Amino acid sequence: MRPFHLFLAAALVAAAAVRSSGSEITPEFWLTDPAGSVLLRKQHASPPSGGAAASIVVDHGATFQTVDGFGYTLTGGSAMMIDALEANEGGALLKELFSPEGDGIGTSYLRISLGASDLDPAAFSYDDMPPGQKDPGLKNFSLGPHKKNLVPVLKRILAINPDLKLLASTWSPPPWMKARPTFIGSSLADSGAYARYIVRYLRAMKEEGIRIDAVTVQNEPLNPDNEPSMIMTPAKQRDFIKYDLGPAFAREGIKTKILLYDHNCDEPGYPLSILEDEQARRFVDGSAFHLYAGDISALSVVHDAHPDKNVYFTEQWVGAPGNLAEDFRWHVKTVIIGSMRNWSKTALEWNLASDPAYDPHTPGGCETCLGALTIGGGIKRNPAYYIVAQAAKFIRPGSVRIGSNLPPDLPNVAFKTPDGKTALIVLNDGASARTFRVSDEGKTFAAVLNPGAAGTFVW
Repeated sequence: MRPFHLFLAAALVAAAAVRSSGSEITPEFWLTDPAGSVLLRKQHASPPSGGAAASIVVDHGATFQTVDGFGYTLTGGSAMMIDALEANEGGALLKELFSPEGDGIGTSYLRISLGASDLDPAAFSYDDMPPGQKDPGLKNFSLGPHKKNLVPVLKRILAINPDLKLLASTWSPPPWMKARPTFIGSSLADSGAYARYIVRYLRAMKEEGIRIDAVTVQNEPLNPDNEPSMIMTPAKQRDFIKYDLGPAFAREGIKTKILLYDHNCDEPGYPLSILEDEQARRFVDGSAFHLYAGDISALSVVHDAHPDKNVYFTEQWVGAPGNLAEDFRWHVKTVIIGSMRNWSKTALEWNLASDPAYDPHTPGGCETCLGALTIGGGIKRNPAYYIVAQAAKFIRPGSVRIGSNLPPDLPNVAFKTPDGKTALIVLNDGASARTFRVSDEGKTFAAVLNPGAAGTFVW
């Protein structure tokens, strides 16, 4: 397969193998073993040496959440990088990223920014006004700079995968809506105008043929230092949803989901406090999380307190320059397997693409965010590309997580896919090669993974 490089036959044998016999399972097996330079390669069945020292038992009787998808944030900067490619090269790249067929990795979910994120070249909103002026009627509203790159790239992506889901998150509303008219920090002052702004955005995107599945009302509401950013306390977010945004969606018949929080796992009390308000919670689909602080188990804490509400994992960066072996191991264990085992409907890595200098970004934005792709002097596939691909290609939207036990150093997660197959992702988080046996309703297969390697098994 063209996009998955390094055809090293010797490494394939050393890195992993699968054995089955008679009526036993013969799974399709895809391996990533960074130490062996094997990057998402389909394997051929071959007997592992030695006995199976661990057992993973798949339990179809235990069912959990339905998956919406795996993917990235398509920042404005990412769209600029992709849009600047020659038509044929850009078209082939988008097909590789978003088609689940053939050589595609099947990215099925994208987060985008409502207005600028810190990985746009400069901060902007869709209704900027001269200093001292306001526009409560939103007469000046326009999708602005995002009509140049982001909207056209999204249309090309949706032509490849019309079922792709989109989450839109605001880094800052127009500064004239805030207590201090600035893109950095401050707090919301005109909540009614902000609700109308979000509604206008959803209408404008719909007019472009782009359906937004969900919105988070503020990216990282406890972070006032990013450019752009805004502080939004739990009480402020609760009241905004309860009195402004939720009623506006109801009046307009808008079905886009409203998600809370969109920040780190160290403050589960933030979404919990809003979900405990009966008036606010009726407008809310669920809560969104990042993992720059706290533990991934916070998703289960919030889910268990309100099992009728969903949880979503919406952002995790890879810091430049990146280390494929270390980044792949941690992110597959924590973001992919960890979020799924804690009820998340999504697992999203941060920015899709940047240039070799980690540009573009705002003057106060992230200077060391490594894209899943580096575009410039060719296209380089970085750790986040393989982290997402290990799941997205095989765990399609509509898959349901099912039960599986956790042997030491073998974190894993299992699913029943929409086409009736079973899919299992396993990581060897130990220091030496591990042989294990997988059991599914009396049928089995054995496999071995090198340390830091992950396999996706489908049968």
